[in-house]
Amino acid sequence: MKNTTNFYPEVHSTTVIGLIKDGKAVIGADGQVSFGNTVMKGNARKVRTLYDGKVMTGFAGATADAFTLLQRFEEKLEAHRGNLQRASIELAKDWRTDRYLRRLEAMLIVMNNTNIFLISGTGDVIEPEEQVIAIGSGGNYAYSSAISLLKHSQLSPREIVEESLKVAAKICIYTNDNFVIEELPNENT
Repeated sequence: MKNTTNFYPEVHSTTVIGLIKDGKAVIGADGQVSFGNTVMKGNARKVRTLYDGKVMTGFAGATADAFTLLQRFEEKLEAHRGNLQRASIELAKDWRTDRYLRRLEAMLIVMNNTNIFLISGTGDVIEPEEQVIAIGSGGNYAYSSAISLLKHSQLSPREIVEESLKVAAKICIYTNDNFVIEELPNENT
């Protein structure tokens, strides 16, 4: 029986985590693509850089749906001259109200060196208190690891993302250890 009380898509695939520490933005994801209980691919790229390398995004959920949303998000970024918050809000509005888009099942993390947002099909644009967001079936494991490492280690942002993905890969059967990690240049350097 389908859970009708959960507003977010039930994502049984992947781990994507993004964080900002000391003005340095990093996003990473595993490479596993699952179809039911079968691993179909182990080296997928679920993170992208956009807007001349100034914005990064990662996705979890149905791949075709995510690519549709990424294309729309990129159009919104261009239309709003790279304003991440405005582009995120406009995508969420379209996603919630458009008859075609509202059927898409995916989630996005979008970020630059100062802001990080989760965008969902329910119209949510969430900016976390801690500058960390993780999505996908292994997202909670990676998120917990990252929060702990941010507070109790001197690791670099990239090292925190990598270690957090390793934790998720050990626990979540829909997450492998073939990681793609992207980072934006630090604006302070």
